[in-house]
Amino acid sequence: MNSWTSHRDKILQEEIPSDPYFKSIYDFAIAWLSGRKTFTITTSGSTGTPKEIVLSRTQMIASARLTGQVLNLLEGTYALVCLNVNYIAGMMMLVRGLELGWLITTVKPGSNPLLDVPEEASFDFVALVPMQMSAILQDAQTHGRVGVFGKILLGGAAVSEVLLQEIQALGVPVYQSYGMTETVSHVALRRLNGDESQEDYQVMPGIEFGVDERSCLYICGAVTDNRIIQTNDLVEITSSNSFRWLGRADSVINSGGVKISLDKLDQMVGKILQEMNATTDYFSWHEPDEKLGQKLVLFLEEKAAFLNTEILLSKISDRVKRYEIPKAIYFAEQFKRTPTAKIDKKATAQNYLKTPND
Repeated sequence: MNSWTSHRDKILQEEIPSDPYFKSIYDFAIAWLSGRKTFTITTSGSTGTPKEIVLSRTQMIASARLTGQVLNLLEGTYALVCLNVNYIAGMMMLVRGLELGWLITTVKPGSNPLLDVPEEASFDFVALVPMQMSAILQDAQTHGRVGVFGKILLGGAAVSEVLLQEIQALGVPVYQSYGMTETVSHVALRRLNGDESQEDYQVMPGIEFGVDERSCLYICGAVTDNRIIQTNDLVEITSSNSFRWLGRADSVINSGGVKISLDKLDQMVGKILQEMNATTDYFSWHEPDEKLGQKLVLFLEEKAAFLNTEILLSKISDRVKRYEIPKAIYFAEQFKRTPTAKIDKKATAQNYLKTPND
C-alpha cells in the first residue's frame, strides 16, 4: 500500500487500513470526527529537547481555517499529505482536510513523495520540507512533474540559496512558512517566486506579534489559545503585519570573546555555494578550542567533497570579518536528521567529531 485517499464524508465507510502508518491516520481521523477536545503532540527537537505539547481542538481549527482563508483553499481542495502525521506539520494537513472538507491522499514520509503517486495525479496543495522539494527537482523522473501541485508550502527548515534559485523557475506559487508546534503550524508566510515574491513574512490575520528586549519574536492569537508564545527568533519588524527573520538568538557562539551568528554565516555561505553550482547541504557550527573556547567550523555533506575548499574559504573571507572565517571545513558522510527531516546539527557534529559539542 503506497498511498491512501479519503474524505471526511467517506472515512466511516472505509475499510480500516492494514498498514500501521495509514491505520494511524485512520485512527486520528476517527478521533477528530468523534469530537476529541485535545491532542498530544511531540515537538521535532530541532532547536532543543523534544517535548510533548497538548493542543486543543479550538486551536487546531483556528489554524486550519487561517490556512484555508489565506491560501484560498476551499472545500473540495485535493491535497497531498506527505509529511509525518505524528508531528505538527503533517497532523495539521489532516486537520485541514477533515475540517475544511478536502480530498486528501496520504503517502508515507520520504525524500521524494511524487515517486509514490501515479504520474497522472494532480493536487491543489501540498506541504513539503525543503529536502523533499530538492529531491523532486533533482530527480529526472519527477523534475517535470512539479506542475501537478497548484500551491506548494515549504516549512520546517531554511530554504538554501540553491533551492531558492530553482524555485524561481517554477510556474506554481511556492510559499515559505514560519511557525512551530506551539503555534499549531504556521502563523506567517512569504511568497518565494513570481511577481509577488516577498522578502518578509506576512503575518496571518488575527495573529498579534512583537519583540522582546532581545528583539526576539513573540506571538499570540487563537492558535496559541490566546497565550503569548515567546520565541528565540531574532526578527526585524518591517510593517504592522510583517517581519524579516534574522536568525536564532541561541545560534550564536563565542569565539575568542567575539560573538558570531551561525545563521547569518549560513545565509552567506549558501549564496557562495550557489555561485559555485554546489548543490549540497551545509551548516556552520563550532568545536572546542583551548585558545578560542569555541572554534568556528563549516560542515558539508560528503557528496560535496569535490569542492575546492581553498576557493570556498577565499570567497568566504572576501565577504566576512576575519573572525567569521571558518577555521576548518569538514565533510560528513551524511547529515543526521530529526524525524521531521530537519538537519540535526548537534548530532551530526558530535558524530563527526566524536566528542561532546555543547
